[in-house]
Amino acid sequence: MKYYDKLIFELSREGRCGYSLPADAYPAAPALPGGVQRKSALMLPQVSEPEVVRHYTMLSQMNFGVDTGFYPLGSCTMKYNPKINEEIAAMKGFQGLHPLMGDDLVPGVRKVYEAMNSFLAEITGLAEFTFQPCAGAHGELTGLMVMRSYHWSRGDYARTKVIVPDSAHGTNPASAAVCGLQVVEVKSLENGRIDVEALKGLLDETVAGIMMTNPNTLGLFETQIKEIASLVHGVGGLLYYDGANMNPLMGVVRPGDMGFDIMHLNLHKTFSTPHGGGGPGSGPVGVAEHLRPCLKALKVSGFNGNFGVILRACAYILMLGRENLRKVGEYSVLSANYIKECLKDVYKLPIQGVCKHEFVFDGLINDGARESVEGATTLDVAKRLLDFGFHAPTIYFPLLFHQALMIEPTETESKETIDAFVEVMRKIAAEAAEDPMLLHEAPHCAPISRPDETTAARNPVLKYQDA
Repeated sequence: MKYYDKLIFELSREGRCGYSLPADAYPAAPALPGGVQRKSALMLPQVSEPEVVRHYTMLSQMNFGVDTGFYPLGSCTMKYNPKINEEIAAMKGFQGLHPLMGDDLVPGVRKVYEAMNSFLAEITGLAEFTFQPCAGAHGELTGLMVMRSYHWSRGDYARTKVIVPDSAHGTNPASAAVCGLQVVEVKSLENGRIDVEALKGLLDETVAGIMMTNPNTLGLFETQIKEIASLVHGVGGLLYYDGANMNPLMGVVRPGDMGFDIMHLNLHKTFSTPHGGGGPGSGPVGVAEHLRPCLKALKVSGFNGNFGVILRACAYILMLGRENLRKVGEYSVLSANYIKECLKDVYKLPIQGVCKHEFVFDGLINDGARESVEGATTLDVAKRLLDFGFHAPTIYFPLLFHQALMIEPTETESKETIDAFVEVMRKIAAEAAEDPMLLHEAPHCAPISRPDETTAARNPVLKYQDA
């Protein structure tokens, strides 16, 4: 173990001090009730200021994010977060706000919400949005509650089923189940799109609606979307749009025009607000005109969502404007197709043709015996990428392909960065053929190599324990 790989408690030595608070800096707090007072002194590390600074700087350098390198995580749209968003969110007039402040005290906040409602309605082709949902999955649940409320308002209690494609995001069936709806799966064709004939056999008066992502999780546009909308509406169902893949469509085509009745948007994906680390998130839900009453009657959050996130997304939209929002979609599609064409001779491309913002490989073409010890797997490729300073793409999802490698470059990466990624991916493909053990043992340059991720998730060690 290197000296600065040690935990801050391991660096502690009796008598060392990095900083002392002024004795009179803060007013005396009232005494705590005896039942909650500490019985022993708080255990804090005793370290010097340089040790503290070096320790936390070292930890920050162990994190990977969009500010440190290329992050081609498929289905997640890990795009760059413009720093002007942070400057706007930090403006004095927006600091120190409290959700219980009266409308007369926050006219600027109200204008931001009104502007965002207008912007998102125009971008999506829907009538109105709510900003209460605090994440994408929260938005899914909210949208499904709108769907259920609509049917109940018409006395149609028999509609208990939601159709979900087999290529859907995992949160789709989970949200439907949480909402008390039965999930019915519809299969995809070999071309990666919904089997419309199979869909026809699932439609009846018990169907509340269908949840779709378009382009779907394979990055493919559902070319029969108008027919699907007609079929679902024909039996009285509604169309729900998972907005996770909205990035390539902005300014080009609108879900509302495709026939969707309800949708959520991930502001941390499409609209460049920070993504990851557990939040804060924002998953506003929009509806068509006939569902406005159901949306207005629904309350899923104590307040009107995470305002700071909504404000950042508003800044992003205003900064780009109508013309450049369209370029977001065009450039993200161009980037994805460029990478796909550059690598399809060494990575297996199960579905040919033009993709949208992302695409999926099914492992290496020349991978030796894929299922044996000698052969290199998708996991090996992902781990090896870390040695070259790139975050791994999404792996083993969607479940349609056994060795899925899902790549989404977004529109914010330069051609130089994309070319460097392509070069490394080709190098890894060559290594897999020549020395697969090099990949099996990767990463070689990361602080840790291959932890037992299952055990780490089930039995996390969240605090330092003095042995």
